[in-house]
Amino acid sequence: MSMYYVYILANKQSGTLYIGVTKDLVKRVYEHKNDIVGGFTKKYKVHTLVYYEATENVNPQWRDLFNDQVG
Repeated sequence: MSMYYVYILANKQSGTLYIGVTKDLVKRVYEHKNDIVGGFTKKYKVHTLVYYEATENVNPQWRDLFNDQVG
């Protein structure tokens, strides 16, 4: 089974965030940092990797986590 990475980039503390999923974290973050691909991260200068985690499943079931806490 393939490994995937969910990652979060930021442009500054308490600034703009970008969330992505990739199979090659090093390559993808390099592309963001060097504005190789145009789009959101290039426009808003979102280049700092602030979080990532590895997963085998990129198809999570969406649920309201708030309801898990108060229910």
